[in-house]
Amino acid sequence: MKKRIRIILADDHRMFLEGLHALLASTEDIKIVGLALNGMEVMNLLKKEEIDLVVTDINMPGMDGITLNSTIKKQYPHIKTLVLSTYSDPDKIIKLTNNKANGYLLKNAEKDELLKAIHTIYAGNNYFSREVQEKYTNSIFSGTTETEGAPVLSKREKEILKYIAAEYTTPEIAEKLFISQYTVNTHRKNLIAKLGVKNVAGLVKYAFQNGMA
Repeated sequence: MKKRIRIILADDHRMFLEGLHALLASTEDIKIVGLALNGMEVMNLLKKEEIDLVVTDINMPGMDGITLNSTIKKQYPHIKTLVLSTYSDPDKIIKLTNNKANGYLLKNAEKDELLKAIHTIYAGNNYFSREVQEKYTNSIFSGTTETEGAPVLSKREKEILKYIAAEYTTPEIAEKLFISQYTVNTHRKNLIAKLGVKNVAGLVKYAFQNGMA
């Protein structure tokens, strides 16, 4: 018998939570192990149950989805997370991707896309909806804060730059940082633009000149 994906659903709106449960419970290879109204309830369930994936909203009392994702990744790094939210705020998306969330989907997504996201994440890849990817990319390319004329790189950008300088491939960097290849490519393009270089060779040169390789 095919192994079923063991899932916890978390959302502070009980009606939405129950509707989501009804939607997924009828899927043959999915097992809904528990429902939670906030992050603390999720963490209590994780102490008792073997879980593959947590599907969570962002806005929840006590412990929100951003804090929940970060806590899960620290305490249970093998558990996958999928954020299902009405928000497409770039700041929230960036916080979640920086803390290794495996997916982000808007609540208006169709059932087929939700199932695709769940199966993609369970298979070991990340899944971010097209709208979320666009919000993330637009935010990355508009983020050009500078200090004393020198570009300010985020922690994630520095990590990716180091791996590029060490000759890691895009798939290898994605695997190392638990992010999608799309996200790696986006960061690389942003680094090229932010540092004013022409190509990857320019990034490598910059890394060595600035003690980052």
